[in-house]
Amino acid sequence: MQRVTKMTSIHPMSLTDRCVKKKRNSSLELFRIFVMLLIVMHHYVVHSGLLDEIVKNPIGNIYFFLFGMWGKVGINCFVLITGYFMCQSKITLHKFLKLFLEVEFYSIILGAIFIASGYTPFSWRYLYSMLIPFNGVSSNFTACFLLFYLLIPFLNTCINNINKKQHLSLLLLCVFIYTVLGSLSFINEVSFNYVTWFCVLYVIASYLKKYPTIYDNSFRFWGIMTAFNLFISVFSIVLIIYVMDYFDLKQNFFRAGFFLIDSNKILALSLSVSMFMMFKNLRLKYSKVINTIGSCTFGVFLIHDFFGGMRPWLWKDVCQTLYFYHHGNIYFHSILACVLVFVVCALIDFLRQKTVEQPLLHLAESFILRQKLRICRHYEKRAMRET
Repeated sequence: MQRVTKMTSIHPMSLTDRCVKKKRNSSLELFRIFVMLLIVMHHYVVHSGLLDEIVKNPIGNIYFFLFGMWGKVGINCFVLITGYFMCQSKITLHKFLKLFLEVEFYSIILGAIFIASGYTPFSWRYLYSMLIPFNGVSSNFTACFLLFYLLIPFLNTCINNINKKQHLSLLLLCVFIYTVLGSLSFINEVSFNYVTWFCVLYVIASYLKKYPTIYDNSFRFWGIMTAFNLFISVFSIVLIIYVMDYFDLKQNFFRAGFFLIDSNKILALSLSVSMFMMFKNLRLKYSKVINTIGSCTFGVFLIHDFFGGMRPWLWKDVCQTLYFYHHGNIYFHSILACVLVFVVCALIDFLRQKTVEQPLLHLAESFILRQKLRICRHYEKRAMRET
């Protein structure tokens, strides 16, 4: 029974996760907060009904084009942070379960609330979407992020077994296929889902981590690059709006942000990378407050962008965005609404972390461990019978 005795010492959470709690980088936690606010601002515009209104007078509504155009940049930044740290780390069962259970918790709780309130009618399809987190891989960020997370060990095996030249060649090839070709309007649209694109971002982030340049630690250089990319991005949006107006073409929010509105577009990628490097070099002192808020950012995303009725309820019914657009101070409202949504969602996730996260993790890990031991004993007994 030697094998069984050995198995009883196995714990699904690695020794590092159990005994060593690494201090989070406060500069990049501040970056998480900033990019999640960009994502909330994007959803404020695209999910509130404002799109139909602002295209009627695009020049008079340039503010909203600029206010809501950075959502895909925010997603890129979020994944770059993951890639930068995980390329030299290991995916443990504890890490994945923590992510998976957070997704399942909000999906089930929020889905049940919307069904119980009558806001969303019950259907078997809706129930399936609540229970299965991998639903909607074609466009669902959360589902794609979970699947991408499972690919990280294989991506690490790849990038750790190629040299610098091969890594750079892979990076350039991916960027050419998805970004250069994807940013040329006269070429057929490059189709991809988030899982594929996140792998490309992982290749980029891991290269930045493994092979630093002479400007790697320069806040000034990356600050200038960020300002340049931001200027070009804003200029491209405004220019497209005025050109479309001059030639009396049909205005469209997504057409105005052609170089930013998809994660793979050239300005979305270049701005994401420069912003990430700038914040990485900010070198803030350790801040428990920033780190605590930063740990809630993924929860903010899961809550405020929940698929099952949250978007119309939050932005149209609660925030009444269209009412303020027509009758109130919409500029003040846009800022206040996004900040309040972020704060409230962060508080909810903070309470989840302090109350149910650890008990759920313990239950899930204990269940998995028991199943491992059960399987081990089964094979041990069968091996003894055969001998």
